Amino acid sequence: MYELSILRWIHIVAMVYWLGGEWGVFQTAYNIVNRKLSMEERRRHLETAYRIDILARTGIILLLPLGLHMGHIWGVQPYGGTAIVVMWIAVAIWLSLCWAAFFFRETDKGIRLTKIDESVRFVLIPVMMICAIGTFLGYGPFATGEGQMWYPTKIFIFAWLLVIGLKLRFIMREWTVIFRQLAQKEDEVLEARLEQQIRMSRYLAYLYWIGILTVAFLGATKPF
Repeated sequence: MYELSILRWIHIVAMVYWLGGEWGVFQTAYNIVNRKLSMEERRRHLETAYRIDILARTGIILLLPLGLHMGHIWGVQPYGGTAIVVMWIAVAIWLSLCWAAFFFRETDKGIRLTKIDESVRFVLIPVMMICAIGTFLGYGPFATGEGQMWYPTKIFIFAWLLVIGLKLRFIMREWTVIFRQLAQKEDEVLEARLEQQIRMSRYLAYLYWIGILTVAFLGATKPF
């Protein structure tokens, strides 16, 4: 009786952590690249960014299975039963990998785990885009009836948001590498690299937030 309501509640919470977490990381990044602060202070801000970001990453990972699960209940995606169970098991493994990368974030092992986590998206993103475009063209797998096209549109935009998020993940992973090098000695080239990254990530973040709000709007209003 309450399955859809509970899933919708978790979906809202995951969306809040995603949007709010990305804003927190973005604001913290200004202090990470601030040369006026001591290296110790900058590393503390980097640690804060990672602790905020893990909640955003968790929200991102949960949103897709939650959306697919609710989509089956709404009748806009056909895969239920065993497929739903398998999906949630796969997501649990993926989420465990993400948290393991977080716990080992300051080590070579953490960087390797982060790269594996990122590789999941290399598979997931094209699959989502193919499914969305296939639905737009009338080949499925999602429903194309009246009032149902919001769903593949949402999936398509979400896939592009994962692309942007992947780029931001690359930047954040490089921060870890750069700070390990800066801890050994000062380097103007590395400092310039950090400043270049924050300028680039600023524009990506603006686009990211617009996309997140658009996805939320489509899910809430189902306009077409």
